[in-house]
Amino acid sequence: MLDGEGASGDTLDRFHIAILAELQRDARLSNAELSARIGLSTAPTWRRVRWLEEQGFITGYRAEIDRRKIGLGVLAFVRLDADRNTGASTKPLEDAIRQLPEVISCHYISGAGTFELQVLATDLDAFSRFTIDTLLNLPNVKDVHTSFSLGEVKASGGVPLAHLQQS
Repeated sequence: MLDGEGASGDTLDRFHIAILAELQRDARLSNAELSARIGLSTAPTWRRVRWLEEQGFITGYRAEIDRRKIGLGVLAFVRLDADRNTGASTKPLEDAIRQLPEVISCHYISGAGTFELQVLATDLDAFSRFTIDTLLNLPNVKDVHTSFSLGEVKASGGVPLAHLQQS
């Protein structure tokens, strides 16, 4: 079966789930190593990986970089309040945020504020300049509230998969 070897629509079987789990742990696995770990031969494993990519379950591969080793010692959580929260007024702000490499994630949030950003900077002075020169000058920004990470307890790009396990 060429459509993901057992997958139909958005249904994942135990091999798909195992592939996702293994690739989250180590995306550099060769197809042979991956197939050995999940207990499936190489050809169906390769077809399943391709299917997972084509269906959008796997959206990319990247190296995890230790931000501190490259001089990014400050991780800030920034709540951005928009002046107006309409689709037309928020779109230019969204577009501008997407262009900022210092912003590593951005989410619409409930409660107070419009967006929650994670921002990396080399130090507090650099973060302060970024806030004053960039964030406060973005379109439709009314206010900025910041909290700083004092220490990382857990940081992972992996997503939980236990809810996908079939009985």
